[in-house]
Amino acid sequence: MLHPGQTIGILGGGQLARMMALAAAPLGLKCHIYAPAGDNPAFDVSAGATQAAYDDEQALAAFAAAVSVVTYEFENVPAATADFLAQRVPVLPGPRALAVTQDRLTEKTFLRDIGLETPAFRAVDDLASLEAAVAAMGRPAVLKTRRFGYDGKGQAAIRPETDLAEAWKSVGEQPSILESFVPFLREVSVVAARGRDGDVVAYDVCENEHRHHILAVTRVPATLQGEASHAALEHAARIATELDYVGVLAVEMFVVAEADGRERVLINEIAPRVHNSGHWTQDGADTSQFEQHVRAVAGWPLGSARRRGTVTMHNLIGDEADQWHAFLVEPGAHLHLYGKAEARPGRKMGHVNRVTPE
Repeated sequence: MLHPGQTIGILGGGQLARMMALAAAPLGLKCHIYAPAGDNPAFDVSAGATQAAYDDEQALAAFAAAVSVVTYEFENVPAATADFLAQRVPVLPGPRALAVTQDRLTEKTFLRDIGLETPAFRAVDDLASLEAAVAAMGRPAVLKTRRFGYDGKGQAAIRPETDLAEAWKSVGEQPSILESFVPFLREVSVVAARGRDGDVVAYDVCENEHRHHILAVTRVPATLQGEASHAALEHAARIATELDYVGVLAVEMFVVAEADGRERVLINEIAPRVHNSGHWTQDGADTSQFEQHVRAVAGWPLGSARRRGTVTMHNLIGDEADQWHAFLVEPGAHLHLYGKAEARPGRKMGHVNRVTPE
């Protein structure tokens, strides 16, 4: 267990690390950010910062010596980096969570093996296996690289008219996974935390609206039947427990309709970190997802996830952040800007939370 005054090391210097560092400070904990060269807004608010490559063992060793525990803001931490640090300092969430969630095929197989339902899927290693998978599963479908895809990157829709050779080229001819197309009613997610003692605390199910493959709006509570909502929360808790997870994770799901009108959820993917769809918790819950993650990796008791009202979170993408003055004067709007140097199309620059008491 960490004590106030000790330091949490964070791999990655983006907005998620920034908000973790901001959440740690009121608890008396310090953060030290480790990230390669680039736009690292987390450096502005951390007690310590190291700018170095993820394979710089000398820098990594010094970083490990300066912190009491290491966590990360993104799931694609190189395995060698995590292993190197884990030999010197606790790394949470642990290596298994990274190994499972860094690879879409491994992740889907893990979910199936623990009895949870996902869209149908098949491994794709070359054009021939893509053709065989499409023949078996039908169209439409979605081709995704097994690793390093996010916000729609590394994906290709397989429609009736799609040329499979072109689709295979579009994902870089990398090891991939073909997933069946899901005619979902809506997309939802559960943000949950698991402590070092195994305690699991989940936030209410939230409903997500994407535009151009990027999360645009999150609304809480989600429009979801009670039975499906309970199942979604149970699924997130089970995943965290089966992974022996420590920290915050998000489970993204599709809501689909049964013939009798009932709703059920299919798991799309797991994000082993604090998550964009959990940003509403900063102003709309007793404990933000960022404080919850800090508490978990520090070995502290988890906080309350009680919702404070009906909440809407709007992402500010690209030049939408230029409207910052209007949000400041809007009653009930809570503005969070990430301190990034340049606004580009598709880049997350901040978000606005709006909370309506119930």
